[in-house]
Amino acid sequence: MTDQEWAEIRAVMPVPGWLEGRGGQPGSYCHRQMVDAIRFLVDNGIKWRAMPVDFPVWDRVYAFFRRWRDKGLVKEFHDRLRGKAREAAGRDPEPTAGIIDSQSVKAAASVPASSRGFDGGKKINGRKRHIVVDTTGLLLVVMVTAANVTDRKAGQVLLARLAERFFLLRLVWADGGYTGPWSTSPRRYWVSR
Repeated sequence: MTDQEWAEIRAVMPVPGWLEGRGGQPGSYCHRQMVDAIRFLVDNGIKWRAMPVDFPVWDRVYAFFRRWRDKGLVKEFHDRLRGKAREAAGRDPEPTAGIIDSQSVKAAASVPASSRGFDGGKKINGRKRHIVVDTTGLLLVVMVTAANVTDRKAGQVLLARLAERFFLLRLVWADGGYTGPWSTSPRRYWVSR
């Protein structure tokens, strides 16, 4: 990551407790190296144990990531960066409208049968990812289900999650797969409060 990217990311990173006098020990690795390692892993789709030697040891990087994930910092970090990206585009940090859709993905044979299903419409045995993005395409909410879960059923869960997290969001556009008694039309949904 460039120095300019690091300056942006560092500004939104949580401050370690030991720097604020809350106890704990200093980390043994630089946070910039850890974030670089995680970005490399996500970008290249490798396994944790396949981390190149240029980065800190894989189990330390994984422990760093797991600690952030378990404390909700990954989500908070993502939300902060999304807000900054929206502000840089001349928008409010909080979205007022979104777009919902899903995609069925074929699962490998190693994926347990309990977590996959058959999407008859697309003839795919696997999983389905359901996402809601803002009008600029930035991720708001994501959920992974078995492929046999209907868009309508997943949409109800996603809209409930949206209502909890995004207070200004009022309108979500969707395709015809999201019809149902909980909507006002097959293409636009009002997020209820």
